[in-house]
Amino acid sequence: MKLITLLTAIFAGFMAVPATFAAGVAGAKTKAVPDSIVTPKIFINTGFENASPMNWRIDSAGRVIGSMVYDYERFSPNRALNHYHFKVEAAMGTEVTLILENFDNVWNGRLASDLSEKSRYLVSFDNKKWESRSVVPLPGRRVLIKLKMEGPFAYIASVEPYRISDLDKMLAKIRQSKNASVTTIGKTSEGRSLEIVRIGNENAPKRLFLRARAHAFEAGGNWTVEGLVQKLLSNDVDAKRYLKSYCVYILPMANKDGVARGKTRFNANGYDLNRKWDKPADSLIAPENYYLEQWLHRMIKARKKPDLALDIHNDAGGYLHISRPDGDISAYLSSMEKLEMLLRKHTWFTAGSTKPSFRNPGTLGEGFMERFGIHAAVYELNYEWIAGLSKAPLAEDWISLGSNLGEVFYNYFSEGK
Repeated sequence: MKLITLLTAIFAGFMAVPATFAAGVAGAKTKAVPDSIVTPKIFINTGFENASPMNWRIDSAGRVIGSMVYDYERFSPNRALNHYHFKVEAAMGTEVTLILENFDNVWNGRLASDLSEKSRYLVSFDNKKWESRSVVPLPGRRVLIKLKMEGPFAYIASVEPYRISDLDKMLAKIRQSKNASVTTIGKTSEGRSLEIVRIGNENAPKRLFLRARAHAFEAGGNWTVEGLVQKLLSNDVDAKRYLKSYCVYILPMANKDGVARGKTRFNANGYDLNRKWDKPADSLIAPENYYLEQWLHRMIKARKKPDLALDIHNDAGGYLHISRPDGDISAYLSSMEKLEMLLRKHTWFTAGSTKPSFRNPGTLGEGFMERFGIHAAVYELNYEWIAGLSKAPLAEDWISLGSNLGEVFYNYFSEGK
């Protein structure tokens, strides 16, 4: 009974806590959050397919400061940052200011950056229709982007995105065609499938090989390939004429791992898939190149070596990169001159080719020439500005280019034209 009496007294005392103390406790629970950590009205979402990794914060002026994450090369100091792709979430009508930083790329031990007055960004308020807009370069290799929210979200990207899911849709259509096939030739560093697409008759007089997306951010190559595939599978009069002349083999997305992870240049092992083609590929570090080489060896053994090979990329120049290995390359230079002329004639291409002083050893274009005797080149697509159209490129422009490449290759393979 004494214990019960004691507990009762303690409880009563607790209930009699002075009002000022109770108010103090309540006040502590409802104390205002400091301005520096107030919940922002803007959220940056990078949790979706092909989104670029980035760290971000809201500064005291309400601006989003986005610190992009570099893509690093193995066995070198090189680092790359061209790709950005993220989603801004905010109330409709919100004025958003973004400052993106970490464009201090390093190439061959030197600082490098593609930022210029011509630099652009793309925005979409429905993730379907994209619009190209100018950025404002800032000191310290940063960019300023300002936009007004036209809906609850806005997708921002450096190049109109082409994702693995987009590729899967194209491959599904190809598999339905009797005049095409999709063959898995191996796996990427992280185990994703590598496909070779064939369009046309394997016994056609000529063979063309195309590779796209060796560098993860260069989506223009995929849109171009898609335009070519659409044209060749259209079964119209021109497509039938093309496929009587040549068969097309395509590795549509060489760097799937980089695309999946929103990276810029290197594969998952930090390897540049457009380098070291002067020697056999390392099957562990660069399986993407190794399996392509094995496929090429099988094609050569079957007497189906490609007559022309193009590696399609994006840069801020848009040139056709002509290989110039040692030895007699007069026939090759003549064929590249013909290719450039046809690109100018049948597409919006106007940039031209690299000069005789240019040398880029180790690229697929030069490696295919030196090691396999295949006339090959690296075909860059300017991702900032299409001079021939006087506009910044969108997917529809590259699709149009791809569609017109069918005629280019037909005339390239036609003697005397």
